[in-house]
Amino acid sequence: MEKELWKGNEAIAEAAIRAGVNCFFGYPITPQNEIPEYMSAHLPEAGGVFVQSESELAAINMVYGAASSGMRAMTSSSSPGVSLKQEGISYMAGAELPGVIVNMMRGGPGLGTIQPSQCDYFQATRGGGNGDYRTMVLAPCNIQEAVDMTQEAFDLADLYRMPVVVLGDGMIGQMMEPIVWHDIPKRELPAKDWAANGRRGRDHNNFVTSLRMDAPDCEEHNRALQRKYDLISQTEVRWEETDTADCEILIAAYGTPARIASSAVEELRAKGVKAGLFRPKTVWPFPSKRLAEIAGQDSVKAILVVEMSMGQMVEDVQLATKCVKPIGFHGRPGGMFPSVEGIMEEAEKLLKEVQ
Repeated sequence: MEKELWKGNEAIAEAAIRAGVNCFFGYPITPQNEIPEYMSAHLPEAGGVFVQSESELAAINMVYGAASSGMRAMTSSSSPGVSLKQEGISYMAGAELPGVIVNMMRGGPGLGTIQPSQCDYFQATRGGGNGDYRTMVLAPCNIQEAVDMTQEAFDLADLYRMPVVVLGDGMIGQMMEPIVWHDIPKRELPAKDWAANGRRGRDHNNFVTSLRMDAPDCEEHNRALQRKYDLISQTEVRWEETDTADCEILIAAYGTPARIASSAVEELRAKGVKAGLFRPKTVWPFPSKRLAEIAGQDSVKAILVVEMSMGQMVEDVQLATKCVKPIGFHGRPGGMFPSVEGIMEEAEKLLKEVQ
């Protein structure tokens, strides 16, 4: 297969079109603007509908409406824009509606900066809207993964009837890399016989809502949602690990920082420091079981979490490992990148502290 050079945001938009997205609703915000720009030009050519909404709130509610009728619907934004979509995402989770949300994170809080960041981890993995709900969160570290995950996200959303988030950052959206377009394994998907798209031979109308006024009914609905989330935690967790079999210092990172950490692991190994890398590819569900197994190895003396934030994934690492080994943190917030040298320095410092 031939490789093609693509910009991250444009590749994600093309991946969604190839995945059969019917409708895209979005509103401009840096650093993801190329996604709606590309969609505006190419989705109508593929027979889909592009709407630049009047706001982020409108965009996510348009996704709700299109998904309710059985369409494959999508939106994209960046940090403060995704914050505005949280109520609609909660409504979609409550109504069990599939949809794909791409977040190219930028520095915050508030308007922050337009530079890449990972400050939306809590928002994505905990659910920024109200209620006991989850979204599946895929975390690519390069454009090839962003393309593959975007295409698969639509099947995952349809299979589990829930919103799926592709959590990238401004670097992934703005850089260019060679990728290969290849077939993504297709899931066996259930019919959308719940959709509000006319009777279609049924003797009743379908009704889509997240409103449940009866408390026992609402409780049972929450329990049913939790059973679904428990299933996903068993079947859809993904990660990548490098040099973990004998590592003394385990570096945990996702997304762009994981690429930098990978180089740090190589450099540390060259210096005689046994370093390993653990990279979650789903940050919800988080690969807690495997991380706990690695942390429990006798060789592991400490864990260093590396993020472009003030340490949000640290909490999941602590929960997964039950702090059986000391956990350190190296973070660069506000749109700054960790360096190979900085990661190496923190790793060696942490090892000295625990030995």
